[in-house]
Amino acid sequence: MLEGNQDLFNTVQVSGLNPGANSIPTPPPGNMYQESAYAVSEGQKLYEQYNCVGCHAHGGGGIGPPLMDNNWIYGSEAGNVFTTIMQGRPNGMPSFRNRVPEYQAWEIAAYVRSMAGLLPKGVSPNRPDHMRVKPAESSTPPQTPTGITGSPEQHQ
Repeated sequence: MLEGNQDLFNTVQVSGLNPGANSIPTPPPGNMYQESAYAVSEGQKLYEQYNCVGCHAHGGGGIGPPLMDNNWIYGSEAGNVFTTIMQGRPNGMPSFRNRVPEYQAWEIAAYVRSMAGLLPKGVSPNRPDHMRVKPAESSTPPQTPTGITGSPEQHQ
């Protein structure tokens, strides 16, 4: 009875125990982070908050490689980007395991892929967050009123 299911046991992690120092990351069901504009937008905020811009700038690269081109050293699939964030890479990319929750790493991975144009346009953020906010009415320049203004005595 177990002979037919042997392949199943070899491909599915059934417990938190596994050989080696790193656990096997579980991919999100149905690429839910890549298909959600909200998740990509959250990833954009987290990209700034976790200071990814310190090395990768706004996708154009700096100390770290650019994220807006077609040259991906460790692969451009969501799982590759997630693994890079969580495990780090030699020669510079630190590991964020136990520092960034997995769902946030998936959101950052979705945003990184959107910078390279690898997601549908419907879920990619179009502009930085600071451009999406409507300015407060008190910050608009004063305008001169038009028409009749003032008290009725002034207009006789």
